[in-house]
Amino acid sequence: MSRFRSAGFARICGGLFFVMAANALAAGRLPVGPAAGDNELSAFYRWPEAMPALPGALLRSETLPTQPQMPAAAQALRLLYSSIDERWHSGLVAVSGTLYLPAGPPPAQGWPLLAWAHGTLGIADACAPSWAGWRDRDAAYINRWLARGFAVVATDYQGLGGPGPHPYTFWQAEGRSVLDSIRAVRSIRPGLMASHTILAGQSQGGGAALGAAILADGYAPELSIRGAVLTAPNSTFPHGPIALPPRQSNTVFLALASGGLREDGPQVEDILTDKGLELLSVARHGCTRDIARESKALQIDSFAELLTVTPEALNAMRIPTTDMPQASIAFPLLIATGQADETITPVRQYAVAAALCAAGNQVTWRTYEGLGHDGVLHGSLDDAFAFVEAQLDGSGPGSNCSTLQRPGPPGERDTTAPFNND
Repeated sequence: MSRFRSAGFARICGGLFFVMAANALAAGRLPVGPAAGDNELSAFYRWPEAMPALPGALLRSETLPTQPQMPAAAQALRLLYSSIDERWHSGLVAVSGTLYLPAGPPPAQGWPLLAWAHGTLGIADACAPSWAGWRDRDAAYINRWLARGFAVVATDYQGLGGPGPHPYTFWQAEGRSVLDSIRAVRSIRPGLMASHTILAGQSQGGGAALGAAILADGYAPELSIRGAVLTAPNSTFPHGPIALPPRQSNTVFLALASGGLREDGPQVEDILTDKGLELLSVARHGCTRDIARESKALQIDSFAELLTVTPEALNAMRIPTTDMPQASIAFPLLIATGQADETITPVRQYAVAAALCAAGNQVTWRTYEGLGHDGVLHGSLDDAFAFVEAQLDGSGPGSNCSTLQRPGPPGERDTTAPFNND
């Protein structure tokens, strides 16, 4: 299996640029070890040889058994590929992920590709989906795309499986992990993949997929990305038309624990209470369910209980990992929001849509009564299919930027909707 295949003059020129960029940035040092969330998984996740010249090069792959919840997956491959460390500027790093292929021979033009960016699972290596597998909600979601004839590549993100910390919600790193996963699978075999790709992501992954959309033209101009489907995105736009206060939540704690503090500030251990330190220990080797269990055992009721500093002091110490520029994106975007979402409230997702519209992008924002943070993933999927089909057949999905309306607070959740637990 070839580690890298040229995709034309643009790829070569773009690659040369990023080689120079990677060399210029390789002045930092990647933190490694248990305090960085590194766990002993298998030798697959560590690349002992010199890194290749380019980001997006496939380093190795191995066959995985398909999950029972994914009957439409005829083949699954665990991947390791190169990407640029945008957080610590240590150069090229190994990033892991998974590729799923539908049953049967690929179409004449190859399988259309969905690049999937997952939601919050944790910051320790053991949480990487390529190692731990998918939860039922995500497995069922990927399966529905496979059943429609899409191949699906799903990055674990930098540091989630691969070496070093997982820079949680740091969109510049996560977006590169998504784009380089597309490059990697396109090098596997000529004709396996169609020329076009769709981005999709949920929650943390909604921000990662949107980050990939913003970065695509400059970072990976050779990729033909035709659209992006974002459910419950966690992105923020400080210069957008809708002003909102910073979020204070337990997911911010994960960002602080994995590279979300400025280099000239304190270490995360220095600003945590005793409860916060206990939770940090769990987060470095466990996943979200372990963190939730420990939070309950410690009787943690609010994010403030984890910190020894005020919210104002914390904001001065933090890297704004989810803050994005109001950039121009070359393809349409679908944003799906559950009106019962209490995790990333409807007004916060409205602010994302409004900022992207204000930048002149082609945006469709849809809301779903009764669906929460989890439920909107499947509850919006038929609309996502229609959006993608319209983009791929050339008719275009349209935009509703001119009719956006500010939503009210989260409503009541429909307990009968699939996976609508939160």
